[in-house]
Amino acid sequence: MTSNTDPFVHVINHPLVQHKLTLMRRKDASTNSFRTLLNELAMLMAYEVTRDMPTQDIEIDTPLETMTAKVIDGKKLVLVSILRAGTGILDGMLSVVPGARVGHIGLYRDPKTLQAVEYYFKMPKDMQERDVVVVDPMLATGNSAIAAIGRIKVLNPKSIKFVCLLTCPEGVAALRRVHPDVAIFTAAIDRQLNDHGYILPGLGDAGDRIFGTQ
Repeated sequence: MTSNTDPFVHVINHPLVQHKLTLMRRKDASTNSFRTLLNELAMLMAYEVTRDMPTQDIEIDTPLETMTAKVIDGKKLVLVSILRAGTGILDGMLSVVPGARVGHIGLYRDPKTLQAVEYYFKMPKDMQERDVVVVDPMLATGNSAIAAIGRIKVLNPKSIKFVCLLTCPEGVAALRRVHPDVAIFTAAIDRQLNDHGYILPGLGDAGDRIFGTQ
């Protein structure tokens, strides 16, 4: 994993991550292929995102003797999916940390203003005791991520990270400006946004490609 000059921005450049991202970018990738690759890529990214998760020592019995070994408390982790496209990353990360709690926030982008409009919000209890990982495939204008993280901060979690497949300089700058304490994990920082708020070269609309809609 590499970081740019900002220690809060992490680009996961593992060869397997980059290979799967390239296959996902191709416009002829089928819905099934795109969904499968996203699941696999999210699993790989989860290893880096959870690298600093706290562990505790417990006593266990191996077939030969008793020993002290480390475990994580997955229940202290909350994966928050920004609907609808965040579901694709959520499923892959849950495969790695199945004990994590799950929250959902429903946002859609107003086609005229490009601002995020909330329509659903549901989080686990006792958020002040939990570490949060917010997931959404694209960090483009940054409006959805900014709105989601702002809502979650009201619940005062221990920490918040944001995970996306792709972002761009504009999206990174927007999120860092409003939430400078939130670390960003991504597989690539693409060139720019176009006039419609899409990342270039990007991979199109992630939600449409996951669910086969237009």
